[in-house]
Amino acid sequence: MKLRKIISLEYVIAFIITVFFYGQLDFSWLYFIVFLLLPDVTMIGYFINTKIGALFYNIGHSFVVPALLLVIGFMTTTPILLMVAMIWLAHIFLDRALGYGLKYDEAFTKTHLQQIV
Repeated sequence: MKLRKIISLEYVIAFIITVFFYGQLDFSWLYFIVFLLLPDVTMIGYFINTKIGALFYNIGHSFVVPALLLVIGFMTTTPILLMVAMIWLAHIFLDRALGYGLKYDEAFTKTHLQQIV
């Protein structure tokens, strides 16, 4: 099995786990469906140019901010932060499972996952 397929499978599993915990926390499935694609609004930067587009997209599709929100949400027992973080993480895991990775400046279609064989 190719490394890229293994990594994709890992992201599918991470997505499923995130959805499972989202359900265990009894959050709204309507919110999950409505906001699952919200991080894709970061693609708006591509209207300016590919460098700005990649920057915006990568900020919205990096694990850093949603992971911090998740930790803060758990530490402060703030349900809205937990819900936002889990939906955001689920989006990133789903994107990565489908092969959409972090973007390079050259083009929207050039991602870090393409470098993995």
